[in-house]
This record gives sequence, C-alpha cells and structure tokens, in this order.
Amino acid sequence: MPPRLVELADLYFAEYLSKIERATAGLTDESLWWRANERSNSIANLLLHLDGNLSQWVLGGLLGQTIVRHRSEEFAARGTAGRTELLARLAGTVGRCRSGVAALDREALARPLSIQGYETDGAGALFHAVEHMSYHAGQIVLLAKALLPGEVELEFYPQHRGE
Repeated sequence: MPPRLVELADLYFAEYLSKIERATAGLTDESLWWRANERSNSIANLLLHLDGNLSQWVLGGLLGQTIVRHRSEEFAARGTAGRTELLARLAGTVGRCRSGVAALDREALARPLSIQGYETDGAGALFHAVEHMSYHAGQIVLLAKALLPGEVELEFYPQHRGE
C-alpha cells in the first residue's frame, strides 16, 4: 500500500489539473495571454511555470529524470502557444508525475534531495509540488473568472451552495 502522502498527491494533482482545465475551457488563446500589467503573469505563463516546476521538482528531483528547465522563459513568454498546446503539455507532465509518484515508497520519500538550491527530502519535494500547483491553480481560476463573460458560471463545489 502506498504511503498516504503519495495517495493524496495523486488525488490533488488530478483535482488541480481538472480545475485548471475547466477554468480555462471558455477562454480564447488571446485571453490566456492577457496580463493585468507587466509585473503580472498571464494564465499562459502560469501554465508554463507549473509545467516547469512539476518537471523540476517531481520528475527531475524526486524521480531522478533528466530535466532541462529555463524558469525565466516561463514568465517572459508572450503568445508562444495556444490553450490546447499548453494544457496538453501540463496534462502530460501531470500524468507522468502521477505515474512516477505512485511507485514511491517510504524510503524514496525519506531520501535527502537538493532541488533548485533547496535541501529537502522526497516527502518535502512532493508536498512542495502539490502546494505549488494548488497556489497557481487558484491564481488561474481567479484570472479565468475575471476574464470569462458574466453569464459563464464556474462552480467547483455546487454541493456547498447555500450553506
């Protein structure tokens, strides 16, 4: 039986990806690249960044795969890809993360790691990746709600409406 952290990571990676896909479904490629100002990120930049971060922390750091990441390019990009391509890239990375993480045991989670200049262990790297995806999924949902036409309802928890 996999450690509880592995089970939860799998659950949340899938949930956050689903929320991102639903939130961006009604957006045009142009709106995906919209920025409030030059100090802000677009949804597209956040999608590129999530792909890079998950690749570095999970695929590279935790699972030992060879990863080449150019973090600054994730934020500097302007209109380089459309929604379909960006979501497919992220979904592919999340799928590879979920598959790899499913095979982790307690020893792998306890192994010391150095990722992006941070000293941690496997559990810390996995927790970071889940938390990081949560943080940016929330930003993406907020931006999508602001960009979607007023009549579009984006509801993730209808069972709690009216509580």
